[in-house]
Amino acid sequence: MAIKANELPLGKVFTPDFRFTIPSFQRAYIWKPENILQLVGDLKDASATPGTPYFLGSLILVRESENRYMVIDGQQRLVSLSIIIAVLRDLEQDPDLMRQLDALLVEPGDKLRGIINEPRLTLRERDAAFFREHVQEDNLESVFDMNDDDLATAAQRNIVHNIKKTYDEISNWRPSERQRFAQYLVNEVTLVIVTTDDLDGAHRIFDVMNMRGLPLTPSDVFKARATSGLAAAELDAYAARWDDIVDPLGDDPQTIEEFFSYLHLILTHQPATDKLIEDFLADVLQPYLNTGTTASFINDVLAPYAMAWRIIDRPGETILPPEVRHGLEALNDYRIHEWKPVAMWALVHSYRELGNPDVSPFVQRGARSARRTMTLEALGAHDGQRLLDILKALEQVTGIRTLNRTGTLERRGFANAAVRDLDKGYLVERINGLRVGDADREGALVRLHGEMQGDGDLVRLLLIRANEQLAGAPLPRPRRFSALPIMPLDIERAASFADWTQDNHDFWMYRLGNMALVQGPGDQLDRLGEYLPRRDRMLLRADSQRFPLTKELEHFDACTPTMLERRQEETIRLIVEYWGIRYDANNKDLTAQPLAELQQGTSKAARGSRRVTIRQVIQAGLLTPGERLVWDRPRKGERWYATVTENGRLRLDDGSEYPTPTAAARAAAGGRRGGGLDVWKRVSNGQKLSDIWKQFRLKTQ
Repeated sequence: MAIKANELPLGKVFTPDFRFTIPSFQRAYIWKPENILQLVGDLKDASATPGTPYFLGSLILVRESENRYMVIDGQQRLVSLSIIIAVLRDLEQDPDLMRQLDALLVEPGDKLRGIINEPRLTLRERDAAFFREHVQEDNLESVFDMNDDDLATAAQRNIVHNIKKTYDEISNWRPSERQRFAQYLVNEVTLVIVTTDDLDGAHRIFDVMNMRGLPLTPSDVFKARATSGLAAAELDAYAARWDDIVDPLGDDPQTIEEFFSYLHLILTHQPATDKLIEDFLADVLQPYLNTGTTASFINDVLAPYAMAWRIIDRPGETILPPEVRHGLEALNDYRIHEWKPVAMWALVHSYRELGNPDVSPFVQRGARSARRTMTLEALGAHDGQRLLDILKALEQVTGIRTLNRTGTLERRGFANAAVRDLDKGYLVERINGLRVGDADREGALVRLHGEMQGDGDLVRLLLIRANEQLAGAPLPRPRRFSALPIMPLDIERAASFADWTQDNHDFWMYRLGNMALVQGPGDQLDRLGEYLPRRDRMLLRADSQRFPLTKELEHFDACTPTMLERRQEETIRLIVEYWGIRYDANNKDLTAQPLAELQQGTSKAARGSRRVTIRQVIQAGLLTPGERLVWDRPRKGERWYATVTENGRLRLDDGSEYPTPTAAARAAAGGRRGGGLDVWKRVSNGQKLSDIWKQFRLKTQ
């Protein structure tokens, strides 16, 4: 079995030298938005220091022919990198750079050299065509018109969700930032390519690298270094103590790495780099090794901060005061985690005995517990009000920065500044990393007034905050609940919306005023087109009625623009009051300011993956009512036509009308069909709707 290993930059990996295929026995693409956004954030941070390579791990490949390889390990990274490159290509306006980015995804071919045009990465059979059509072949626009019902597999749903979130993140960057990022990605992000000509051998390599401890986790490395300086009599005891502290954190490598990364930030006040092991060893452990006090590090530093991490993960299972538990539970509503080092610091400095192995902040279940009955006094609780003040301020800035889409690097900087000021003993209101400025307040208000399409998690969180503010207390939540629209997506055949104009419907469809929290799944209203059945279904379960803004719907027997406008104003007011951002530094009521005035003080929103309507494209002069569109499927001998209507819909030749190109394509084909923007073309010149939609985004950017 011949084995070769080479470290190559990404620009040398996505070339004619490699054709990657994901075999059918591999698992599907499973990365979620938080995974790919973490990768984007890490790479963007690294790109700020050009000249420093970023190592992205290894690929394990089986050679099938001269340049064709089966991927045994590395699928998730290859697919995610392809998505990132596709987004960069879609946002780039320099034709040369667009072609270069495109060539990383699809081999353009060269007849003279006998190189055929084909994608550089081929997914499993079930997802290969979808990935090529909607990611590799410059058709990203088509995915913005898709929902989960348009997608055949979980992998396709993950791909679409990740495209949208990555697009929203990268579209916020300046063009120069995107180009710098792309250059870094191609030239300085490296992979170790491990190849063999034997499938069994590849699996053995995979087992050795992943099942037998290589590469070691940060905890393994730090434990070995920390205990290396101990006397033989202490070695076994402190090795066991380390395991007792770290093992309860779980075995997820990303979680362990995140914990030690935040611990490094807390102890050093230094920005994170991509060299966690080197930095932690040098900046944190080495001083203890030099003074022979590593036992002190394990007992007095590692133990309390690991316990704080566990409290943050499961606050509801602790004996801490209800206000502290609720504060941590509110912070856990966020997908971003840069608040955690500040919360860890606050807990460790509020409970002196968190590192004591004989006490536990968790509720003890069962009489056999070796630990004594726990009290706050035994935990060494002190200055509880300062802890509450820190958690309240931390939730406020986390919410506002989430709403304003503050970048990962900036959020880390705020956390670093907050811990530094906390160590100095500053009053909470003087801590830089926990301050909210007038620009933050104005930006949050503008965002609250806008469309929230494509960001269901954020809508749900905002509605939780509004409902809890109205209730005056934290609310018990159903195990499963969703933020659902009061109006249906299509009102054409709904008698209860006969008085609505399409413009009014499009305006309110994705705003907070049209949303309510409801127990159960997100698709429970899909088949209900009339208002009263939708409302009654929302109110059917008692757990839905525990949300005051949802329960209010029982007083409205009709859905009108006035009703939604009132709900919008009330919801925004409640959120603003929850976060305490109603007044600026001059005590001016920002909620009383015209939206246009607030927008003048904020930067123009970057184009994102929001849904673009047919009506908007018509109003922009890019489509004309009466135009004919065609969808050809020559291999199946099928052809469908659609006509653009004056009310912003597509009418099939059977007379049925649909509000989106995807809905029209699905109806024409008699089943599920995603990518309606990509299949419909102008009869007059063959131009795809996806190209027209992209023109609209560029025009309104």
